[in-house]
Amino acid sequence: MRMRLLLLTHYYAPEFGAPQRRWSALVQRFVAAGHRVTVAAPVPHYPSGAPTTAQRRAHRVGAVETGRHGETVLRTAYLPHRADIGTRTADHVVAAADALRRLRRRFSRPGTRPDVIIATAPAIPTLLVGRTLSRLWGVPLVVEMRDAWPDLVTHVGTIGALPPETAHAPQRRMARRTLDWAIALAKGGVHQQVTDWQSGARAVVTTTSRFANVLRERGVRIVHVVRNGTDLRRVPAQQDHPPGDHPALRCLYLGNMGRSQGLDTVIRAAAALRREGVDLQVRLVGHGVDAPALAALAYELDAPVQVLPRIPHHQVGEQYAWADTVIVSLRDWAPFTWTVPSKLYEILATGRHITALLNGEAADVVREADAGDVLPPEDLPALVALWRELAADRSRAAVRPTGRTWVAEHADDDALARRYLEILRQVMPG
Repeated sequence: MRMRLLLLTHYYAPEFGAPQRRWSALVQRFVAAGHRVTVAAPVPHYPSGAPTTAQRRAHRVGAVETGRHGETVLRTAYLPHRADIGTRTADHVVAAADALRRLRRRFSRPGTRPDVIIATAPAIPTLLVGRTLSRLWGVPLVVEMRDAWPDLVTHVGTIGALPPETAHAPQRRMARRTLDWAIALAKGGVHQQVTDWQSGARAVVTTTSRFANVLRERGVRIVHVVRNGTDLRRVPAQQDHPPGDHPALRCLYLGNMGRSQGLDTVIRAAAALRREGVDLQVRLVGHGVDAPALAALAYELDAPVQVLPRIPHHQVGEQYAWADTVIVSLRDWAPFTWTVPSKLYEILATGRHITALLNGEAADVVREADAGDVLPPEDLPALVALWRELAADRSRAAVRPTGRTWVAEHADDDALARRYLEILRQVMPG
């Protein structure tokens, strides 16, 4: 049975990132299986918050494009934004409102409407658009929660302790408490609203088993797990470096450099090992709001760390070939026990040793795949000890085929797409 599918997402190709990669892989396979896919997504403007000159020329608001895999892409409006949550949320709202308007016009005739709507977070207003169109058209809605969202937002504490200069100002303390209370109330409202939308969908898809269990405990009845994955044909297995090829232990991080990763622990560990005389090189490659602060910390501590800008995906293989061990790191926050970084699956497929500063399901994956060493998040002494041992005995960082085998069994894109299509068939009436 061929289906007409509508995907609502704030992030889509030709942007590159975890959600873009996931949906490009799935849409490619949906179209190849004979299904008609329409994607509503803003003009590309990730991660900078504004399109490049080339993107503005190639993609215009309201344009109907043919995507790389034969899908139809409706480009919606966007709002240029900074890295802060306020302007990013405003961008999400603008894109969602424009998508609702344009999709109602495009599918005004009942015979043209999709069979299933898929709305994917973390852009929460996208879920509201999916819910609205589902009710308006009488079409089943599938809500996809890529991460433990909005739990990651609501978990982050309020503004925090008062600075010393306000410690004796009762009015300021009262204002701060009032603001903290208002923020907590707003977060709780968002949390409840998203849970209501999840409960109202025909099905919810998550990327981890632990978060699926959390949603079931909250009363969401039908929850499926479709992991993030990778294409083994596009990720070559790495080879061991020849003995004596390089004296330093090479440690690589690829990805986002934000609050969630806790990469200051990596820099402090590298600095401590340099003071001990351990030969070590660390590369942090990517983008994020913490990148300038991380570079400043590395300079301040005289750590053997390079903080490098984001690179095109076709250059990632060179970085894996350089490394002895690849870092996957998340902070010690409760929602991260339900989260698996999407990059982990690609790293597993390379076979490189993984330095995993993780808890929960992500840590379980590394252990099950026998793909490296798992340490508690943000545990500086444990990281220093591990890298000291790897530098002394490089055989412990040898390439391991078990990671690639695990991906083939649990996170291969072809199998994940078949699983997703089966879920979509199940929600269709009749």
